Amino acid sequence: MSQYIAAGFFNAIMPVNILAMLLSVTIGIIIGALPGLSAAMGVALIIPITFGMPASTGLIVLAGIYCGAIFGGSISAILIHTPGTPASAATAIDGYQLTLKGKAGKALGTAVIASFAGGLLSCISLYFFSPTLAKLAMAFGSPEYFWLSIFGLTIIAGVSTNSMIKGLLSGALGLLFSTIGMDPMNGVFRFTFGNASLYEGLPFTATLIGLFSMSQVLVLADHKIRKVGNLVEFDDRVLLSRKELKLICPTVFRSWIIGNLIGILPGAGASIASFMGYNEARRASKHKEDFGKGSIEGIAGSEAANNAVTGGSLIPTLTLGIPGESVTAVMMGGLMIQNMQPGPDLFTKYAGVTYTFFAGFVLVQFAMLAMGLLGGRLFAKISRVSDAILIPVVFALSVVGSYAIRNSMTDVVIMFVFGVIGYLIKMFDLNPASIVLALILGPIGENGLRRSLLLNNGNPAILFSTPVCWVLIFLCVFSIFSPMLMKKLENKYKE
Repeated sequence: MSQYIAAGFFNAIMPVNILAMLLSVTIGIIIGALPGLSAAMGVALIIPITFGMPASTGLIVLAGIYCGAIFGGSISAILIHTPGTPASAATAIDGYQLTLKGKAGKALGTAVIASFAGGLLSCISLYFFSPTLAKLAMAFGSPEYFWLSIFGLTIIAGVSTNSMIKGLLSGALGLLFSTIGMDPMNGVFRFTFGNASLYEGLPFTATLIGLFSMSQVLVLADHKIRKVGNLVEFDDRVLLSRKELKLICPTVFRSWIIGNLIGILPGAGASIASFMGYNEARRASKHKEDFGKGSIEGIAGSEAANNAVTGGSLIPTLTLGIPGESVTAVMMGGLMIQNMQPGPDLFTKYAGVTYTFFAGFVLVQFAMLAMGLLGGRLFAKISRVSDAILIPVVFALSVVGSYAIRNSMTDVVIMFVFGVIGYLIKMFDLNPASIVLALILGPIGENGLRRSLLLNNGNPAILFSTPVCWVLIFLCVFSIFSPMLMKKLENKYKE
């Protein structure tokens, strides 16, 4: 493995990859700093651009958007008390209080340093846990892949919404969409309505852009144009003193462990990690009285935890094909565009690409640190861009991006259709990430089920024939009821 790691860093420092990191992190920070936009939406918009890039460069770009957006949410949370992403909600508690005291620079400096440390430390588990889990996946047969797909669906459908019924309904809707196209066993067309362009199924990129980007345009247009908050000008230092760095070090290390573990657990997400990191920072602090009044420990606890989720969430995504959260569900689309399937092949057949991506993920953290420290004041101004500008810009990018992959107007129409579907999904509080995951896992589960029954003459006993099957069945049952536990945890750490 060491030769792959070394080669990965050598490839990652190529000029084109360094430029890709800087640009993608900058775009990600801008997306994260704009309230109303999300990391998942940003990744979905950028996927068409990565189509013409080398696979490793394209994945590095998606990582830059992901990490940049998670940090970028803290900028608007600190300066205008409006979290750019849900992952920065806890950051707003103490960050805005420091802004009111004229210490916005210190708050932003704490956020970027803690984000950098949390993201960088999360790379440790990404390097050392992913190959091991991938080796386990090599032992999977058709029955195991069937239960794995069910496990993935129940995890994200259950945890990512307030209602278990709505979550499972979202997954079922995605499974229905996944049946569009050619039957994998019999070769007949299903639900294509005579459209030959759908024989391979729904165009994945256009579907992603519709669900995450065009739907957000409709949501923004449906509401009164957002009035931006007053931006407080700041002249204090962004860099922290040695004493302040020493103060937040234990908090950052603690939040890294919290965020990494939550990231590895599929479906938990960065927002829960943010509140847990903040609460544990308050619990362990020697200055509890400062929390809620402007504590840099509180900012560090939140930001280190939510950025540590990024590396952790990639582990189940790359090895088992189960995204840790909605952003990595969209990133799987980037893998599929490059004709790369999550699983053992990423660490054998595509090991060069995978370890270049890992190295790029490490270097992205340094790019984020540099951009955050040097461009804090500029990004602060961007966070106040009005919805009147955002709506037409995102609309145009959605249309161009959906057309660009196959030069097909059919894809644009499908994008608009799924934009409306995504809008309705959000209105009814369903979960678009579950639909995306079902589009990916649906064919895997169908193939696993039908091949298993074919191998055993239609006898379903083969689905219960191995210990791995029973482990996955137990995990499926547990994941269905896990939302109640996760909701209690989230409410506890918000108090």
